[in-house]
Amino acid sequence: MAIVFALSAAVAYGSADFVGGLASRRTPPVAAAFGAQVGGLLLLLVALPALGGGGPEPSHLLVGAAAGVFGGVGLVLLYRSLARGPMSIVAPTTALSASMVPIFAGVLLGERPGPVTFVGIAVSLVAVVLITREPSAAGTVAGADRRVIGLALTAGAIFGMFFVVLHQAGDGAGLWPLLGARLVSVPLLLVLARRQAAALAWTDPSTLPRVLLSGTLDMAANIAYLLALRHGMLSVVAAITGLYPASTVLLAQAHLDERLHRTQLTGLATAAVAAVLIAVA
Repeated sequence: MAIVFALSAAVAYGSADFVGGLASRRTPPVAAAFGAQVGGLLLLLVALPALGGGGPEPSHLLVGAAAGVFGGVGLVLLYRSLARGPMSIVAPTTALSASMVPIFAGVLLGERPGPVTFVGIAVSLVAVVLITREPSAAGTVAGADRRVIGLALTAGAIFGMFFVVLHQAGDGAGLWPLLGARLVSVPLLLVLARRQAAALAWTDPSTLPRVLLSGTLDMAANIAYLLALRHGMLSVVAAITGLYPASTVLLAQAHLDERLHRTQLTGLATAAVAAVLIAVA
């Protein structure tokens, strides 16, 4: 079941990035992020009665609040890097870093995946790199300033810590840590948005449904991620979930007529191999 939930999280995260990316083209990023967080909170409030895991313990909410700080800070760094570099480089770089941190944290915390699983984890990282390679018009891979890459890697590492901290709540915490996280991240983003008054003005109200859908998909992914952790190791779940750029690439091809090049096709095939290796281990 861990593999099923982790794959579901990957699909939802990738879809959320695609929808959110479309919305952010016509809406200030900070406003879009705030709206998405609110949309995700609404889904969480609906899901809590069924998947909450009983009443909340103070420790569960505190762990979630700590995770929410990481999530909020990571989001700030992500938007700074997106403002300075190409999204096709920044977002995938962040995703790769975000998946590596929980993988190594799981090993440091005592998880010992089998040899085949380790191979699958390594292959999954290779797959993410291949999927997110974007050729420039000249046919070479587009680059970005080293400082932008550094910001993206840092943002990803902080997002990775978000997942590591959530894992510390334990299997019996249900979804309450997510509520604690959102109760911190929503006010944090509101403060950031208010500091940029223009960001609160929706330049195109028609994008609001996309913003809310992006937040709903993101929260659905968070829920699936926590459910995966109930049944599997952090390192394994992180490796599978880290394949989410594949769904973003496929959606872009289907709806934006973006063509997949050979490297990305190889990455998709490699991702399938990684998923099989981890699933059969």
